[in-house]
Amino acid sequence: MATETSNAAPVDKEDNWGYDLYPERRGEAPKAKWWQVAFFGDGRNTLDRTECEKNVYYCFQNSPLVKLMHSALKASGCEIDLRRHIACEVCDVKVSGGYDPQLNQVVVCQNVARSAGMVQGILVHEMIHMFDACKHQLDLKNIHHLACTEIRAANLTHCSFVSAWAQGDASPFRIKQQHAECVKTKAIGSVIAVRPDVTKEEARTAVEKVFQKCYNDLEPIGRRVRRNSPDMIRAFNERVNYGYE
Repeated sequence: MATETSNAAPVDKEDNWGYDLYPERRGEAPKAKWWQVAFFGDGRNTLDRTECEKNVYYCFQNSPLVKLMHSALKASGCEIDLRRHIACEVCDVKVSGGYDPQLNQVVVCQNVARSAGMVQGILVHEMIHMFDACKHQLDLKNIHHLACTEIRAANLTHCSFVSAWAQGDASPFRIKQQHAECVKTKAIGSVIAVRPDVTKEEARTAVEKVFQKCYNDLEPIGRRVRRNSPDMIRAFNERVNYGYE
């Protein structure tokens, strides 16, 4: 797994990818809080990184969705090397993970994602972005490309009735609409996080423009994964339908 970030590529300020949320991407050493120094000493970040890397390895060995995404990337000519393409780092607490298009790396925020379940969700979400970059020439400077990949990631992995209810997008009287509205809300928020130069209205307009096409694109998972359902296993077992081993 990638653990050294001091040689990271220079940040293109015009990219506005959201590097402020990922200080190690800029080669800055994370500053420990006073309570971290007092109670854990200087080794807290090292311990967090080790635990994060263990969870990443566990997911690649055991998670049906992570294994499916791994297979899909390999079949598309974009093999993943854990040491090169997955990085556990200290991030701003506003985010739990990210995809760095310059380095083609998935970032798992070790100070936020502290369970294997959370790491699994981050990996699958960000590997969808990696898949789009690999297979569809994703350009995150293009707001419509960004909106599309965020719609796909939210649609395939994140939105369920429970999460939509928490976001205020669901009610028991319009269950059929709640998933799509959850996806829109999640995608708009993600676009703004990645592109702080974009207003909420601009993000909403971009999401609405590409929504139907991107919402209907279920590759490579092939189905919307519902929480507490066998959908992950089904998707993994059906991977051969897309030609993934």
